[in-house]
Amino acid sequence: MTDQGDPLARIADALERLAPPPAAAADWLACPAYVWDGATARGIAQIEAPELAQLCGIDAQKDKVSANVLRHAKGHAAHDMLLWGARGMGKSALVRAATVAAQQEVPGALALVQAGSDSLGSLPALFDILGSEERRFLVYIDDLGFAEDDSETPRRLRSWLEGGVEARPNNVRLAVTSNRRAIQARHLSEQDDPINPRDATDDRLALADRFGISVGFHNCDKPTYLAIIATYAEAAGLAWEEGDAMEWAARRGARSGRTAWQYVTELAGRAGKRL
Repeated sequence: MTDQGDPLARIADALERLAPPPAAAADWLACPAYVWDGATARGIAQIEAPELAQLCGIDAQKDKVSANVLRHAKGHAAHDMLLWGARGMGKSALVRAATVAAQQEVPGALALVQAGSDSLGSLPALFDILGSEERRFLVYIDDLGFAEDDSETPRRLRSWLEGGVEARPNNVRLAVTSNRRAIQARHLSEQDDPINPRDATDDRLALADRFGISVGFHNCDKPTYLAIIATYAEAAGLAWEEGDAMEWAARRGARSGRTAWQYVTELAGRAGKRL
């Protein structure tokens, strides 16, 4: 009789080679930041962020966000945060910079965890993992938006923020950026309801109202734009001219912190310097 053990063993070995090994569990105490893909987390050795002092034109927003992140790092009462408004005005940069500043003041106490909008459905699993760790976490969702026909995800997010059975644990806070305070785009059709034209808008704003801190970012004027450039250029030891800076903004159709940084990057390239 033919021995079937060897062929079966060979088949099992082949299947193991074809299937990748399961990813190792993240060490949630080892890194300053992580990226969550919906199933696993990858540690990030260093957070790329400007210093808080370099973020100009958003002083009020900077004070609110950095103070709240520091409270959370220290284990004090802290809010979930919604940063909304104009593109390129430092919403995501401020989240990263405030985290770095808090980590410098309270080493090892806080980690940033970036979760993509496409992994929102996995947040309860992430909360379950983080809730058992002896560390505090800021879960960061950048440029959040929902499809027009998606009513379930906003409701779940409201539940996670406040009062639901899947609410985030006490050692976790959320930081969300969006181009609009209501997060979803509004349409004129919202005003066509003869019964209560405010219902749709109010339902969307109900999500924004769940954040303890909601700060708006607005397009900067010419003096603010030039002040941002001056701050970046001085730190890098770069000379610049107002006319050249304004022409750069005009070609891009916007004055913003991002446009200012791109201009300073151009200056550094012209001068043969690294930033």
